[in-house]
Amino acid sequence: MPGDILIVDNVATNRIVLKVKLLAAQHRVRPCETLDMARAEIDRTPPDLVVLDVTADTAAALEFCNTLKTDPDTALIPVIATGSFLDPDDRVRALQAGADDVLGRPLNDQILQARIRSLLRARDTNRELRLREDTRRALGFAEVQAGFERCATVLALSSSTRFLRFAEQNFADCGNVRLSGERIAPGSGLPTRLPGDLLLIDGQDFTLRETELYRLLSELRSRTDTRHAAILVVLPADMTNIQAMALDLGANDLVLAGASTQEVVLRARNLIADKQRADQLRDTVQTGLQAAVTDPLTGLFNRRYALPHLEKMVDRSKETDRQIAVMVLDIDHFKLINDTYGHAAGDEILQQVADRLRANVRAVDLLARIGGEEFLVAMPDSDTDHARKAAQRFCRLISDTPFFLGHGEAINVTMSIGVSLSGPDPNPVIPEGTDHLVRAADLALYAAKGSGRNTVSLSAA
Repeated sequence: MPGDILIVDNVATNRIVLKVKLLAAQHRVRPCETLDMARAEIDRTPPDLVVLDVTADTAAALEFCNTLKTDPDTALIPVIATGSFLDPDDRVRALQAGADDVLGRPLNDQILQARIRSLLRARDTNRELRLREDTRRALGFAEVQAGFERCATVLALSSSTRFLRFAEQNFADCGNVRLSGERIAPGSGLPTRLPGDLLLIDGQDFTLRETELYRLLSELRSRTDTRHAAILVVLPADMTNIQAMALDLGANDLVLAGASTQEVVLRARNLIADKQRADQLRDTVQTGLQAAVTDPLTGLFNRRYALPHLEKMVDRSKETDRQIAVMVLDIDHFKLINDTYGHAAGDEILQQVADRLRANVRAVDLLARIGGEEFLVAMPDSDTDHARKAAQRFCRLISDTPFFLGHGEAINVTMSIGVSLSGPDPNPVIPEGTDHLVRAADLALYAAKGSGRNTVSLSAA
């Protein structure tokens, strides 16, 4: 996932080398020599992530980081602090200032890239949750109440009693944290239920082969009871290939063996705080709000939610100078389906179409049913080519596999899709604004219908 990355480093060689590496990974890069230059860049356009070197003027760099993290407008920007960090307390101070991660120099390219990917995924999730909360307020619902911080549960997973004792020692003095341990044996399955806000995994156990650790992480991310849990893995410092792979497979953070108790606890507390906040915001959509903003037939968002939320997404795309694609999707000949098979069959088709679409959009995308047989998809960070391919994929998703009704009869269904995009673009498709985007996508949908249906049409400039 390419991102817009701000490098802050007063050493020209460091900036050049890091810029080359990040450009090779398809990121957009903005190098800054001074903190003042970085502040100006952030004020102009907030980046997706900041790589901040704290070597030259540590106090000023950490104050810069703290300011970013305490400002609501920039608090969600991930920060990677880099430096020598010869003293373990230096790492702790960077984390206390708000750094999301701390990497010592010389930077390992494999680990840096994996850390960036992991933090960008977390950023996307946090932004989506914030957008949902903004939409709640726009719809007139009460804000989520912070309430009291509930007791957090930490579950340590290892085949080693030594590691379980290590976990107990690290969290012994942590108030509001309840720790438990679970012995796991290599090759054996996991317990049926693994309750925990944070899963602390022993990745330095040499009886646990690399592939076993990878399998464990993949399984934890696929299970319903651990899918949203925060995962912190303890790994040896020299196992760089495993560190990168662990992050890509779903670990939220890593701590190296030998790290101070303070660093372990800080990283754990940050992960727990993020997880509990995400749970709280997620619950607002799953409780009383759900009935007001979801379509009862398909379970998708309805028009009442979709249009204010789309407006927030469009505003966000303007702030970041990214394009957003808006699609209006319509089932072809749906009236004929209702007339031929009955309205109950039509409802089944709508539900199955919704299920197929839901399984093929990203977490950051918006999917809603906005009318009878009409759906809306909004995809941030999408250019013309990406939007066209995504829409064509949706068409194939509907047309290539028959739909089965309750009594077993199979029918073929197709869908037409109109697409519009916001700027920036060498040839802007739509001027700007939510109404323009939706109207343009509607016009493109009519063009797709006129072209024989089961096709995609992009709005003309």
